[in-house]
Amino acid sequence: MTSSAPTDTFRRIALRRHPVGEPTPEDFVVLSEPRPTPGPGELLVRTLHVGISPAARIRMSSRESYAAPLELGETIYAPTVGVVAESRDPAVPAGTIVTSPGGWSELSVARSDAVDVFDPRLGPASSALGIYGTSGFTAWAGLRQFGSIKPGSTLVVSAAAGAVGSLVAQIGRLRGCRVVGIAGGQEKCRLVEEEYGATACVDHRSSSMATDLATACPAGIDLYFDNVGGKVRDAVWSALTPGGTVVVCGLISEYNQDSPEPGPPWFRLLSQRLTVKGFLVRDHHGLRAEFLAEMSAWVDAGLITYREEFHDGIESAPRAFIEMLRGHNRGKTIVRLADDPR
Repeated sequence: MTSSAPTDTFRRIALRRHPVGEPTPEDFVVLSEPRPTPGPGELLVRTLHVGISPAARIRMSSRESYAAPLELGETIYAPTVGVVAESRDPAVPAGTIVTSPGGWSELSVARSDAVDVFDPRLGPASSALGIYGTSGFTAWAGLRQFGSIKPGSTLVVSAAAGAVGSLVAQIGRLRGCRVVGIAGGQEKCRLVEEEYGATACVDHRSSSMATDLATACPAGIDLYFDNVGGKVRDAVWSALTPGGTVVVCGLISEYNQDSPEPGPPWFRLLSQRLTVKGFLVRDHHGLRAEFLAEMSAWVDAGLITYREEFHDGIESAPRAFIEMLRGHNRGKTIVRLADDPR
């Protein structure tokens, strides 16, 4: 496909109303606006791909969070990869491929010091959002910084068929862990075991989830990488070993709720001497070069595999987002706006 953005106008998707519970298409509005002009030190970026992120749902609510809530009329948050169409900084000339938080928009203006230049030799531009982008970096940095990985330890990861979880499973395996995934449905569980190399995968939709998890982890769980929260987290707590670690990366099962769920069993946290660490990947940007070097080596050697699911056109973003929150995705969900420039 070619770019859908005209030369004099562009389209963006804004918040029309704050969702109550699960978002609906009516919560969003497509706006057509004049082409923006970058100022000194800024770039005008033509979006190639939009990375659909669960974190956008957090910003649509007024509940306490690590990010300011979106105002009505604001562009929906998302990481993007695009081509610099106009530059006011000679260090980042027109034609450069960059990643930035451009949102659900065909064009965006970004400060040149707020973008990351993407090396197209790594792969197609879309990979800058998944395996080499926020998803891959989150999996890699979360395990590196807080995972306390030891060969032979048992690592459990939820949403194990998703963009982050699938990479946590594979990195954990490469680090020598016994990996158990948690995913929704038998088809996803087969994917986690057969393609991502987990020793076992537990279906969180099963009425026997807690029993199945205990069977899959007979020696207990040393490290839990949490992407979903809710009942899955509750089932894991009872199987954590003394001194175990929980890395809280996401709470996707709770994002549509108006108020947070009750907290974890604090007495067990005390009695088992557990470590629980909240994790935001934006705090670890200094590790990106190391991440790209190691991840690209794994991909080139065929040790890591990843999936991308594409939806075409900016107008497809709301439906792609809603389907992702429902767990319909396999790997990274991407809205494609233009052909890869390679």
